[in-house]
Amino acid sequence: MVETSLRDAGEPGFLDGQFLIAMPGLQDGNFVRSVIYICAHSPAGAMGFIINRAQPVSFVDLLLHLDLMEGRDIPGLPETICRFPVLMGGPVETGRGFVLHSDDYESESSIPVNEDISLTATLDIVRAITEGRGPKRATMLLGYAGWGPGQLEAELSNNGWLNCPATEALIFDTALDTKYDRALALLGVTPEALSTDVGHA
Repeated sequence: MVETSLRDAGEPGFLDGQFLIAMPGLQDGNFVRSVIYICAHSPAGAMGFIINRAQPVSFVDLLLHLDLMEGRDIPGLPETICRFPVLMGGPVETGRGFVLHSDDYESESSIPVNEDISLTATLDIVRAITEGRGPKRATMLLGYAGWGPGQLEAELSNNGWLNCPATEALIFDTALDTKYDRALALLGVTPEALSTDVGHA
């Protein structure tokens, strides 16, 4: 479904390549204080990935689960592989892995998201990363965030989200705890100001 929505999105929607930043009043537990990178937005709906939520599963755990590595090989892995980021991408298809990455890696299954970032959801890229042939910048995400026709637009009109142009640096930054505040800073806003605004609405 994700690949189809990206390939068939047609003309870019106004939220393509944007960050969604959750407003304090957004009560959905899946999205509290979340920053979402929107990969596709069209009249058919929208999809993207939460980029500031940690995932308890490590990349090494995934390699073992996928039978791409045996336990005895783990001690020899480079530190970059052991610490490769795996995030909770969203509440939809949480057992499925996706890799957002710089465009210096490409396979037949890679889908361009914009001029600099692609999405790949096959084992090829996981093998490439493990073998040191992967993209320069990448993040693995389990699951994604999805909205049906008109759903996200309604949430925006109800002040559930702020939006701003995404930055590649923030997408791939591994300092998750401060991403929400730094995303707001792109708009010149602080969390305290948002809370005050909401309190006086």
